[in-house]
Amino acid sequence: MMADTIAWVLVAAIAAYACAGGTDYGAGFWDLLAGGADRGKRPRRLIDHAMAPVWEVNNVWLIFVLVVMWTGFPTMFQAVFAAMWLPLALAAVGLVLRGAGFALRKPSRRLARRRVYGAMFAVSSLLTPFFLGAVLGGIASGRVKVGTTASPDAWANPTSVLAGLLAIAASAFLGAVFLCSDARRFGAHDLVDYFRRRALPAFAAVVVLALIGLPVTHHDARYVWDGLTRGAGLLLIVLAAVCGLATVALLARRSFRWSRHTAVASVALTVGAWGFAQRPYVLPTSLSVAEAAGAAHTLRWLVIVTVIAIVLVGPALVVLYRLDTMGELEPLTDADTHAARAQGDNY
Repeated sequence: MMADTIAWVLVAAIAAYACAGGTDYGAGFWDLLAGGADRGKRPRRLIDHAMAPVWEVNNVWLIFVLVVMWTGFPTMFQAVFAAMWLPLALAAVGLVLRGAGFALRKPSRRLARRRVYGAMFAVSSLLTPFFLGAVLGGIASGRVKVGTTASPDAWANPTSVLAGLLAIAASAFLGAVFLCSDARRFGAHDLVDYFRRRALPAFAAVVVLALIGLPVTHHDARYVWDGLTRGAGLLLIVLAAVCGLATVALLARRSFRWSRHTAVASVALTVGAWGFAQRPYVLPTSLSVAEAAGAAHTLRWLVIVTVIAIVLVGPALVVLYRLDTMGELEPLTDADTHAARAQGDNY
């Protein structure tokens, strides 16, 4: 019972990082595609100001995931990091370069340096979610087992590649949805449609990849496929699809406040469906939750620490996200939102 509770805490933390961190990765994706220095000036300014208050705190969820996995399921932690050390190392490098690029490009005065730092931020925002998704794909396909040695097949397989691409597409979708709302509350009204027109093809990419994933997972990750096509897993997938379609409808109606909630719900429900599909395994089909769990007293203390963290840190995170979505943190200036466009720009 205790091990199952910790397992669902881990799934919830992964869902939180997929939504919070995914939104930031999505913003970096659109930063990459914003165009040259003149053409992409205003979208990048919006991305900078929208991300600045929360981009560091969003990584708290990743740290929490690692702590829970290491403490609660040490056997799983060892197996995953032994088999997946290369993509995880690349993801870690991407996180460092992404943070450095985002922090350093804004104060840099020379255009060449801003371009270098901007490229670090944008490219890392693309590669990091891909490698993290590839790791989840390798786990879901059953290629990670206790004693498995590192090999390209563990993460460069059909399910891993598909999961990595889905992570990028879902992040791009989340980022565009949130940036629509950010553009409106910051008064950059032309950028509302700019990002709305990008959210719709991002959702289409998610749908296409999901359809491609049907035969891929059926052949390559059969246990998870079975879990996603029946019971609670299927129910959550259907609800995720409904929330995704609702997000598109809300964007069409320019109801950007509620579109953020439905977009987050679609991603969180998908992660939840994956959790149900893997039951009772943490590494399908070789390591169950009970087998991977640490000592009973360790799990009890982990539950206690989790409750304390929720009580102490949870309210602060809620206030931070609330203030950010209300535009109370580091608002854009008139020079940012109403800067003259370079001749020939069109969004």
